[in-house]
Amino acid sequence: MGKKSVKENKNIYQICREEQELTREAAAELMQYISDDRIEKIENEKSLPHPDEILLMAKAYKAPNLCNYFCSHECPIGQVHVPEVEYKSLAEITLLMLSSLNTMDGYKNRLIEITSNGQIDDDEVEDFKKIQKQLDQIVAQANSLKLWVDKTIADGKLDEDSLR
Repeated sequence: MGKKSVKENKNIYQICREEQELTREAAAELMQYISDDRIEKIENEKSLPHPDEILLMAKAYKAPNLCNYFCSHECPIGQVHVPEVEYKSLAEITLLMLSSLNTMDGYKNRLIEITSNGQIDDDEVEDFKKIQKQLDQIVAQANSLKLWVDKTIADGKLDEDSLR
């Protein structure tokens, strides 16, 4: 068994590995295609991980959030197009989603009015921005729910086959 790291400012990859109480050697053995030296380079930020390595780490570390982290923080395309998904409890996700949907229900008729002519007129822009912000919140909560489901499956608390 390897010694426990006392390094400060650990990156997310090291934190997730250590949460599973895996040494680099044990993690490398579990993932088969990533050496402990490669894991060390990724954790010490001497090398960026590749997407296929992230997929292996996410599964081995039972940390599906690693995929979103990589896309939203390290991938140049993802940094522009992929928002960071925050892990929340199911109760919190449900309440936030219901709140967003209730708010959106009030905007429904206005969205129809704004978009019925196939364009957004100058006097409609402010209302459309509010609606777009509310839709973004709904998407964020849906993504949080997906992350919660993926994490719950990874932890063995939910059967993937019965769900999908």
